[in-house]
Amino acid sequence: MRNIAAVMTDIRTFDFQERPMPKVSAGEVGIAVKDVGICGSDMHFFNGDAQKIFPNALPFILGHECGGIIYEVGEGVEGFKEGDRVAIEPGVPCGSCEVCRAGRYNLCKKVRVLATPPYNGGLQKYISYPANMVYRLPENVSTMEGALLEPLSVGLHAARRGEVTLGSSITILGGGCIGLCTLLAAKALGAGRCIVADIVDSHLEKAMELGATDVVNSKRENAVEKIAALTDGEGTDVVFETAGISATASQTGYIVKRGGTIVMVGNIFGDVPFSFRNIYVKEAQIRGVFRYHSTYPMAIEAVASGRIDIQRIVTGVYDFKHASEGFIQALDHKDQCIKNVIHIE
Repeated sequence: MRNIAAVMTDIRTFDFQERPMPKVSAGEVGIAVKDVGICGSDMHFFNGDAQKIFPNALPFILGHECGGIIYEVGEGVEGFKEGDRVAIEPGVPCGSCEVCRAGRYNLCKKVRVLATPPYNGGLQKYISYPANMVYRLPENVSTMEGALLEPLSVGLHAARRGEVTLGSSITILGGGCIGLCTLLAAKALGAGRCIVADIVDSHLEKAMELGATDVVNSKRENAVEKIAALTDGEGTDVVFETAGISATASQTGYIVKRGGTIVMVGNIFGDVPFSFRNIYVKEAQIRGVFRYHSTYPMAIEAVASGRIDIQRIVTGVYDFKHASEGFIQALDHKDQCIKNVIHIE
């Protein structure tokens, strides 16, 4: 076996290099990577933005949304065998700190995240990985769907933080991948009215395909006024900010219903103009989302049962040697792309 990696050596540049086969240590499994989803964080690296935070990261291997097949089982590992199809949860917590012991391991300060420097990612043919963060896939769940469990987990954790339940009304500000995964998760949990706002018509069309009841083009309409009209001035039980921009964040307090919940999902850098009067007058609450925890079993069940058809978010599939084309298409044609996936033979 030869391990070939798509190594990012410069902005928008991959160099396919042969790397040593990974050593599979005790407690680990060796995985032949088959599908890797392109995430927004990957694109920030690919276009050079992330180098402001990680200035000396290159050369570097991207990719943290991974599904694959086990080729070796390390010493002491039980429950896996060669040939099992698996999904990889990309964050490996320490397991012993206060938040890890409380079950909220996504908040672990010592977490090691795949494709976050100094840890290379999964855009290579073979990796070794701690078995306790690997999940076996049912027969009817593909390795591509296994890779997509990662963004779906963000949506499931967001919906859980918003306490979405049967009949909940929701607004999602941002119709990209995470916004649509949040929509799928909320629908699976029983949400009733689901409003999605975005500035891209193709994203709104996809939202309607996936079960949104109403969509708002924020470029052409005042989103706050439109959502007020759609809800008879009441707003919605839960408002999810998934766009990751200050403009939508500042709208959340005007859209949330009295007694409702705002869930901040998108990554926003810098200050946000925000009216806290809306929060205390409405006695609303604001909750943050930082990745997810304990979601993969739920996500696997939802996909395996057909409750969530996660493959519907996929825009394009690119073979390994054309990985750069998948990244460039996602970057340069964001209005046409929800999720691109790299498939490795």
